[in-house]
Amino acid sequence: MKDFRFWLQFRGGWLLATITAMIAIPAAAQTANFGTLKLSPGFEPAQGMGTGYTGGSYSLSAMSKRDRDKKACIGFADPNPDHILVLEKDFDSLKILVNSGGDTTLFIKGPDDGTIRCGDDTGKSKDASVLDQQWKSGTYRIWVGTFNSGVKRNYTLTVTQ
Repeated sequence: MKDFRFWLQFRGGWLLATITAMIAIPAAAQTANFGTLKLSPGFEPAQGMGTGYTGGSYSLSAMSKRDRDKKACIGFADPNPDHILVLEKDFDSLKILVNSGGDTTLFIKGPDDGTIRCGDDTGKSKDASVLDQQWKSGTYRIWVGTFNSGVKRNYTLTVTQ
């Protein structure tokens, strides 16, 4: 009986550890739907471009209602980031622009997970952009959303200095 109780405790602990690891892995191993951009100051324009499409129903405001400048974070996207942006060094200024010909939004989560930048309605097409200062080196996750849930729209994402 004593051996059986030990076996149950051991097996229960192993099962709990396995379930915990399975739950934690997706969050830690988050990949981008459409790829990674790695940039250093002076990068060539083509290095700062990516493409993808919108179409999710996950509310971006669920991650943060406002960004670091108190701008509203709105739109709907896939729960996984669309792009990963790796800044190999600090940048004084960057602009991230979506070109889809329609109403898009941007949600950018910084390397410390506390720096949020959001963008909406730039120009006549209502595509989104973010122009900001003080981009620290590290990994940024970028979601390209649409104002309405489930709208599929092809886009080009452009990062400029």
